[in-house]
Amino acid sequence: MNKTIRRASVFTLLLVLALLVRATWVQFYEGRALADDTDNRRVAIERYAHPLGDIIVAGDAVTGSERTSGGDLAYRRSYPDGGLYAAVTGYSSQVYGATQLEGIYKDLLDGTDDRLRDPLGVLTDERADPGDVVTTIDPAVQRAGYEALGGKKGAAVAIDPRTGRILAVVSTPSYDPSRISGTTSSDAAAWKELTEDSDKPMTNRALRRPLPPGSTFKLVVAAAALEDGLYTSVDQRTDSENPYTLPGTTTVLRNESASAPCENATIRVALQYSCNNVFAKMAVELGEDRLRAMAEKFGFNDDTQDVPVRAYASVYPSDMEESQVGLTGIGQFDVTATPLQMAMVSAALANGGELVSPHMVSTIEDADGTTLEDYDDAAKTTRVVRSGTAEQLRSAMQTVVEEGTGTNARISGATVGGKTGTAQHGENNSKTPYAWFTSYATSDSTGAEVAVAVVVEQSDAARSEVSGNGLAAPVARAMMQAALRD
Repeated sequence: MNKTIRRASVFTLLLVLALLVRATWVQFYEGRALADDTDNRRVAIERYAHPLGDIIVAGDAVTGSERTSGGDLAYRRSYPDGGLYAAVTGYSSQVYGATQLEGIYKDLLDGTDDRLRDPLGVLTDERADPGDVVTTIDPAVQRAGYEALGGKKGAAVAIDPRTGRILAVVSTPSYDPSRISGTTSSDAAAWKELTEDSDKPMTNRALRRPLPPGSTFKLVVAAAALEDGLYTSVDQRTDSENPYTLPGTTTVLRNESASAPCENATIRVALQYSCNNVFAKMAVELGEDRLRAMAEKFGFNDDTQDVPVRAYASVYPSDMEESQVGLTGIGQFDVTATPLQMAMVSAALANGGELVSPHMVSTIEDADGTTLEDYDDAAKTTRVVRSGTAEQLRSAMQTVVEEGTGTNARISGATVGGKTGTAQHGENNSKTPYAWFTSYATSDSTGAEVAVAVVVEQSDAARSEVSGNGLAAPVARAMMQAALRD
């Protein structure tokens, strides 16, 4: 063989080897990425070739799959009661993808999760029968919150304090995910309408819209004061002048009611009348580091809060001046919280100072009902405050409901504790304030417990009538009554 032929043969062999390496790379390394590419039409065709698995609430499916009348996508997602459960399910759309539980468990619901396959199916890459997502949602509590919020813009969360099971996730105004699940022109028009709506109905306000929590945050401040020994009892008188001037400023912090007995008030009385002077000064005395540490024990500043939907972090700020620390003591300045977070505060206090990680999925199952993962068993418990601190704050919260600013949350046959909040909104409080209520309730007959937090962003009420007791407490009461039903 002459030199030229030998060189040509070696070069040809190298080209063949390069092609083999590239083919192997594409098939085994890039193959999954190409298969999962949202622009790959075959992915959508395969996903919607068969009915999807379901999201389950109390044994009943709140999702479905319906046969399409044309095109290459055989089935589309349906939601029998879409508006009620949209904040739980999210949506699964042939065009716009999937969100929340629909997105997190996409592979389980379409049968591509490897845990659904038998050994032969794994080798052949054959699609298995889809699995189901079993939620912790209580339909009665969910509906009670949804109907009580009605036409108001707001959100609510209910938690079982002992187990961490989320019983309700409500966000209003809501939307019907069925309207955007297909590929028709009406689906496209609905998507445009929903995404351009100034009320943002597709935003999950319960988990993903942190707002100033106002006076509900005073529970966190009180917990820090008791835990750090600033005060030893909720009935010990504080050193709190009224009105209170924020340190280093001429800003005088007054109380909603000028006649309220807030000067040197005890923590119980200060919560009962929501005394700004007491908690602003208490925050300054504690300092931002101790307050932040307590807030973080309750769950603030956690940007990995998965329930399993990722909740936006509730924030307690840092690097503040003393006057700003004082404002955080009444849930203002840069303090923000979701309804989930404020429900966690009440849940921890109701559970003797221990916070069980909140979750709204109980189990995921295969097509035969075999449990693949149990989230109830995996729930973690964290000590937030001492049991004695929790007991004292529960007692003070009961005073708020029985004799203070939260009387609209009273429930016959139950022990109820709560805290109202009215948070400033807009520059110089120029916009309608946010109305908050966070609470817990225990059935006197069964011992069943629930913790609830509600925020009302906007309603038809006159500005002068906006209050946590007036707008948010009735919603919480309806949800607590539903949770404690015999």
